Amino acid sequence: MLDVQCSMLDVHLLNIMYSLIDYNYDFPEEFIAQKPADQRDRSRLLFLRRRTGEVSHHLFYEISDLLRPSDILVINNTEVIPGRLFGNKETGGKVELLILDYAGGAVKREANGEFICECLIKASKRPKPGALLFFDQGLKAEVLEVRNGYFNVRFLYDGDFETLLYRIGNVPLPPYIKRNGKGSACDDKRSYQTVYASEKGAIAAPTAGLHFSESLIEKIKGVGVKTAEITLHVGYGTFLPVRESDIRDHMIHSEQFHISKKSAELINTAKERGSRIVAVGTTCVRTLEYASDKNGHIASGGGHCDLFIYPGYRFKVIDAMVTNFHLPESTLLMLVSAFAGRESILNAYKEAIKERYRFYSYGDAMVII
Repeated sequence: MLDVQCSMLDVHLLNIMYSLIDYNYDFPEEFIAQKPADQRDRSRLLFLRRRTGEVSHHLFYEISDLLRPSDILVINNTEVIPGRLFGNKETGGKVELLILDYAGGAVKREANGEFICECLIKASKRPKPGALLFFDQGLKAEVLEVRNGYFNVRFLYDGDFETLLYRIGNVPLPPYIKRNGKGSACDDKRSYQTVYASEKGAIAAPTAGLHFSESLIEKIKGVGVKTAEITLHVGYGTFLPVRESDIRDHMIHSEQFHISKKSAELINTAKERGSRIVAVGTTCVRTLEYASDKNGHIASGGGHCDLFIYPGYRFKVIDAMVTNFHLPESTLLMLVSAFAGRESILNAYKEAIKERYRFYSYGDAMVII
């Protein structure tokens, strides 16, 4: 009889682990940060102790006191492109376009004033192949192909496409951050970008990195911590909800990444010496775990990462992570739950709500060690 009860308990625990509803939490929308902190490193920081579930409250710049001189801080140097464009169809109707595959388009860039990449297009009526779209300063786009709701688009322009895009494009903010049309009192092109961004291609920021200022990074390096840069271009899939009741049935998005030989060697040497690998953001976590073998050895190179991390996953590389507070029932919430335990994460979130932390992309941060 006891064996039967134990078996039923095991099934119940599995249901809790894999059921979408168990990654929900009550959240007042007033806590969604609509703008960044006045100073990057003065946002709030919740410290979650992974082994005990205990939490303490800090300011972000105090993270330097929580790191060890032997730690390796892994950062994602992707740069968010201003790939949101407002324009008109040939009929005069309004259209909004979002560039999805800028890095891929850059590889395929032609020298005759064309740039071809995958996009999303929002309009009252979906444009068909051959349709022309018109944007500011003479930029035009021709729809080449439509497949599964995505548009293959050829941009036509004079001069340099990148220069033009950075002049007229808008930052593609998450849908829960509200801005009224073109422009904003908030300088999102600056604030929705890490200070170490250098590789163009993301449509969303690796938001855990937004809290680091140049002076804080120098301070962290000053105590002996080394930094390793990797690249993962955050894609549109990061905003897609999980719709399956059993999270194991969810097909996660794929994102382009690259790890240099220098960074791979730095991380591998540190692991061999027993140093901690501290990942800044879920993008770094996914990339490192995807690029590692069963022994946690990182391979340099690039590709497309489609690793879905949820409770039950065994981490091979990372020992600590810096992250923001994530949406209910999101794959990111599942990832941090896999690392620190679902109950510990949800309890930490309850504490953060009680203490009126700011949530999501422009919100406050937590460090899990």
